Amino acid sequence: MLVDTHAHIDFPKFDQDRQQVIKRAKESNLKYIINVGADEESSRRSVDLANEEEMIYAVVGVHPHEAKTVADKTYQQLKEWSTKDKVVAIGETGLDYHYDNSPRQVQREVFRKHIQLAKEVDLPLVIHSREAEEETMKILIKEDAHEVGGVIHCFGGDLEMAQQAIENNFYIAVGGVLTFNNAHQLRRVIKQIPLDRLLIETDAPYLTPAPNRGKRNEPAYVEYVAEKLAELLPYSIEKIEKTTTKNAEGLFNIS
Repeated sequence: MLVDTHAHIDFPKFDQDRQQVIKRAKESNLKYIINVGADEESSRRSVDLANEEEMIYAVVGVHPHEAKTVADKTYQQLKEWSTKDKVVAIGETGLDYHYDNSPRQVQREVFRKHIQLAKEVDLPLVIHSREAEEETMKILIKEDAHEVGGVIHCFGGDLEMAQQAIENNFYIAVGGVLTFNNAHQLRRVIKQIPLDRLLIETDAPYLTPAPNRGKRNEPAYVEYVAEKLAELLPYSIEKIEKTTTKNAEGLFNIS
């Protein structure tokens, strides 16, 4: 069975058929969906979904795009949610210097506070990093994020970043980008990552894998990511499914 370790099925794009999306995930042999908050309201919806659906677990946090919206009460709310049984991580948090939707200094400060919160509540981190790989790792290391570990989601860095992340107790997660024709560097990097440090994800509704590019992404499509890994790595699809699921259950403390 598979785990989609990063999805956003609380987003409005799923409002018309959310239950059908969950049904298709179950029919596609998914064991769990990790639904990840992007802001305070999205985190609230993620917690609600986790309470409603046995296969869904929640991550609470504020995406760097929305870092400018964070107030002191936001951290208090995140901390309160972190005590819930089905909240398994803090995030997604990190840096996005591609769009710069929030000022970079604000992104960095909110990122640090998410790390501090994760350490306080003893939960792993879900990290977003785009065009800010070096600074992302500097902050993770300086803030001793290895104490809780986590995952670099939708990994887009080089081999040096991947190795540094693994050394600091982080997993590497790959999604639909792995199936794109131009993902040459990513495929080269993934071939050199130990299978016991890999996770698979969709980032639904974004980054839909081949052969469904152009459509809305959904958790059921995580199987295409597993199949692409089986093409790239010297392991059977069964081995990849079993190991990545075990990795996810270990990271997010799901039994």
